[in-house]
Amino acid sequence: MILATCQNIGKDYEVLGLVQGGTVQSVNALKDIGAGLKNLVGGELKKYTEMQETARKIANERMIAEAQALGADAIICVRYGSSSITQQASEVMAYGTAVKFK
Repeated sequence: MILATCQNIGKDYEVLGLVQGGTVQSVNALKDIGAGLKNLVGGELKKYTEMQETARKIANERMIAEAQALGADAIICVRYGSSSITQQASEVMAYGTAVKFK
């Protein structure tokens, strides 16, 4: 599956529609406490970085699966968004336009 953030991918295509994927992820309580302590001294919160990377991967896979179900060859105008659901949980969405090459 070709993924592109742009609209022009150098091929003629038919638009199939919007596709999306999302997930809500959290870290366990012990990792959350460790991250709280890290806030005192500064630096990267690696467990949260890993959580976000995992969430993006899952959201991406779900978006691709939805596009494949439509028979798409590519997803254009791909975008990602995230939001905080609670202090310990984050939502990640991936969305774009599924297209089929002519």
